[in-house]
Order: sequence, then structure tokens, then C-alpha cells
Amino acid sequence: MVSFGSDLLPANAAAVKILIAGGFGVGKTTLVGAVSEVPPLHTEEVMTEAGVGVDDTAGIEAKSHTTVALDFGRITLSDDLVLYLFGAPGQERFWSLWDDLAIGALGAIVLVDTRRLESSFGSIDFFERRGIPFVVAVNRFDSAVDYTVAEVRDALDLGDEVPTLLCDARARASGRDVLLSLIDHLMATAPVLTAPRS
Repeated sequence: MVSFGSDLLPANAAAVKILIAGGFGVGKTTLVGAVSEVPPLHTEEVMTEAGVGVDDTAGIEAKSHTTVALDFGRITLSDDLVLYLFGAPGQERFWSLWDDLAIGALGAIVLVDTRRLESSFGSIDFFERRGIPFVVAVNRFDSAVDYTVAEVRDALDLGDEVPTLLCDARARASGRDVLLSLIDHLMATAPVLTAPRS
């Protein structure tokens, strides 16, 4: 049972760090805010003229704020599992922060916007190169064409081992389903530990 609004953690809960990445304006801040059971920490700043010609805003021209360091939230999935969510900034000029944010992360979510699919490749490559398991969540924007999961998988050239699902980053239940999909993926890909022979 997912719990929201409590500052108290279960006494023996395992803490798992999850990184949420994706291109500029795909909805990472929205996803963290939607699922966090505590008031999320956001490092959003007003976009200024300094970003003109640096940040690609094609398709998201109405965007007025951007994450400059990270977003942080927490969600308790069960009495023995708490997720700490770290949303990474999407602009390429902030990618140098990703290495630090990824330290200790057991898994990741790559949030995708089909209106700007090319902005997803950097995130996918980042996690593939570091061997960090991830799922791809296609954020369904109202103005975007509806593509099937198979079409998105094909366009992103994803391997069969990468779970891919549709989501609405604004909806708590949808965000929770993405997190549960990642946890299932992590459990399925975790190495099996065997007892040493005596």
C-alpha cells in the first residue's frame, strides 16, 4: 500500500535511490511532485534570455521555469521499501551533474516526450554505458500524437530487456505504476546470490 503525507518512515525499511532523467521539458519535475509523499524539493529557476540559443525549446515554447540542479522526493511503497527520487536537469549544459546524481542509484526512469523523442537518446545512453537498469516511461502530453509502446520502442531502438510503458506524469497513480514497474525490473535483473559451499 502506497502511503502519502507521512513524515514517519517504517523502522526497517530499505532505502532505494532512483534517478529520473530525460530531455528538457519532459515532465521530470512534475513526476517527482506528483508521487512524493513529502513536499518535494525543486531547484527551478525562471528561464532567462541567457538560455536563448543554448536550450532547445522547440515544442515547449511556453516553458517558463527549468530545473538547474535536481528535484527530490520520497515515496513509501511498503513497510519495507522507501524510494528516494532524484530528478536530473534535462538541458545538456547541466549533464555534468548526472554523474554525481547517479552515485548509489539502483535504477532509473527515462521519461520520454514523443514530440521531442531525440532528446531521450542522451539519457538512454547514459544509463546503458553505466550498467544502471532503467525503464522508459512515455509521458502522454495532450498535444502529442499517440504512439504505441511498440512504435516508441522501435524509434528509440530499445532492447527487449528495457520495460517501456505509457504514463501521465501529472497523475500520482500513473507515476506510482512507473515506479512499481522499475522495482519489478530491478528485482527481475538482480543477480541471484548463492550461499558459498563449505
